Amino acid sequence: MIPDPALQAHFSLESHPPFRLISRWTRLTVAIARGEHEPARGEPTVWFTSIESFAKVLSQRNRELLAMIAREKPDSLTELAVLAGRSKSNLSRTLKTMSRYGLVELREGQRGTLIPRVPYDRVSLDVSLISTSRRAT
Repeated sequence: MIPDPALQAHFSLESHPPFRLISRWTRLTVAIARGEHEPARGEPTVWFTSIESFAKVLSQRNRELLAMIAREKPDSLTELAVLAGRSKSNLSRTLKTMSRYGLVELREGQRGTLIPRVPYDRVSLDVSLISTSRRAT
């Protein structure tokens, strides 16, 4: 199923959540991966372990790449490499990482070529600034 581009990709970061939350999020993630749970609108669908990892995946350079894919709609990684002025191997690694987070879809084209597509035009990030866990003093 191709996601509606008008929908947002939601990202959530939890910093040292209590054990019961880890279990809940783990169960939810597994259920989504198995296709047993369809995330509701506004419900997180991807988790990062740190703000730094989120920032690395969505660096300025990678956001420019996503915009280029959305605008130019290249028919292959080779075409994208020419458009972006980057090596195909570098692009392949970057796009596979972004694909794991749902930011890029890599569709199979003719003769096994990969066709990159950007299914979303917006990303929302929820970051809790106050820890919900209790610390022993």
